[in-house]
Amino acid sequence: MTEFPDIILYAIPFFIISMLLELYITVKENIKTYEKKDALSSIAMGLGNVVLGYFSKALVLICFYYVYENFRLFTIPVVWWSFILIFFADDFAYYWFHRISHECRLFWASHVVHHSSQHYNLSTALRQTWSGGFYTFIFWLWLPLLGFHPGMIILQMSISLLYQYWIHTEAIEKMPTWFEAVMNTPSHHRVHHGSNPIYLDRNHAGILIIWDKLFGTFQPELKEEKVVYGLVANINTYNPVKIAFIEWINMFKDAFSGKKSLKSRFLYLVKPPGWKHDGTGKLSGDLRAEWEKSVSSKQ
Repeated sequence: MTEFPDIILYAIPFFIISMLLELYITVKENIKTYEKKDALSSIAMGLGNVVLGYFSKALVLICFYYVYENFRLFTIPVVWWSFILIFFADDFAYYWFHRISHECRLFWASHVVHHSSQHYNLSTALRQTWSGGFYTFIFWLWLPLLGFHPGMIILQMSISLLYQYWIHTEAIEKMPTWFEAVMNTPSHHRVHHGSNPIYLDRNHAGILIIWDKLFGTFQPELKEEKVVYGLVANINTYNPVKIAFIEWINMFKDAFSGKKSLKSRFLYLVKPPGWKHDGTGKLSGDLRAEWEKSVSSKQ
């Protein structure tokens, strides 16, 4: 593992410098994207993620090594071409992890942290889960099973996370057309953070936007539909502990309180956010359909 450095730690000075640069640019361009309490909350979430990461990464490595040493189908050498393979394999895994994190409440409970800010800037990228690292790695278990070395997997996961840092900004409107067509960009990811019905559960890409286009979850940013950041129902708190665990509490309350069947209790864990056992809940698809109907009626 000494041959695979933790690049996220090395990137911390870059995070600080880039946030200061973005703050300067947005103030100069009169883009009101930073709010002090919100940014501090995001930074606190990021620091908590780094600290807890020492424990979650140990668990992840144990699991990856266990699969790699006992069940791998092949032995993929650590050479230049295997890094190309793992780039695409990891990005594919990330897409499905990210998409399921929006479609299953058990995974949304940790991922919602990243969407809880009503602002969009580089500090938002640091607003990371404190709990997800302990169980979301299951989406990558097929990589050591194929024969990728666990160190390679962890390194590529870190590269993906580092790439996604710079796309959390309003300081960049659009990248060149060819880049927008293939890569995840600030414009594509602004859509992902939108609470507008048309933007909900779209653009789950990590590095390559091609997966969203291939699997039908792509939505371009529209000039006539300004992105409204945050959640459908915002949590309105700057307390890092509440941000980290409020959805876990709400999910367990929904699942285990009141009179419900055992099946309904279980479904509160696996159904998408917004689902209710009595049929009164609205999913992102329902909200999008209502929005489209409203737009059509006005035309």
